[in-house]
Amino acid sequence: MTHNEEYRDEIGDDHIGSGAETPLRADAFDLADDEKINLIKKDVESILRTLGMDLTDDSIKGTPNRVAKMFVKEIFGGLNPAKKPGSSTFENKYKYGEMLVEKNITVYSTCEHHLLPIVGRAHVAYISNGSVIGLSKMNRIVDFYAKRPQVQERLTMQIVQELQKALNTLDVACVIDAKHLCVNSRGIRDIESSTVTSEFGGKFKEEAVRREFLDYIKLDTQF
Repeated sequence: MTHNEEYRDEIGDDHIGSGAETPLRADAFDLADDEKINLIKKDVESILRTLGMDLTDDSIKGTPNRVAKMFVKEIFGGLNPAKKPGSSTFENKYKYGEMLVEKNITVYSTCEHHLLPIVGRAHVAYISNGSVIGLSKMNRIVDFYAKRPQVQERLTMQIVQELQKALNTLDVACVIDAKHLCVNSRGIRDIESSTVTSEFGGKFKEEAVRREFLDYIKLDTQF
């Protein structure tokens, strides 16, 4: 193994990200979805054969196609900008000037280092600068950026940056608390640990505002 290969393995286990932009090639969308599915299907078949699996067995013979469709249409669907949810905003006619918090948004993502699930909750907040956004749009933005190979730090930043752009304000914050199966089910196999990341913009960098947000997301609002 070369030094560079050893380094890539090391940073993969340590979950180091490479920036706020998802690393995509310029030709990432030259192929249609059906073409990608067909190619990935063949790759999955090769992996399973190499592992010694009998692809004529009824239980597994459909697995390559199922996995390929899942990759393109579902768990990595957020790579395709055509699937990006609309972020239409509305005038804040009722002049609500306090913090708005959407908490406990379910996060299903995939660790880009081992292609294993990341499962957790996102808590998102903003302070209106004259515009508001539909509550479901906040969930959809989280889901869109989660549906791609990710590191949690990047996901947190992408959610905040997208809402800042949509709302035309820096006053946006996000906290994510998630379990990484690459830690929980392999390697150290620590099933109890979770990872918390945060991104605070604008007024949320102020101690009092940040504390108010963190207090909100600790509230027990189960009904």
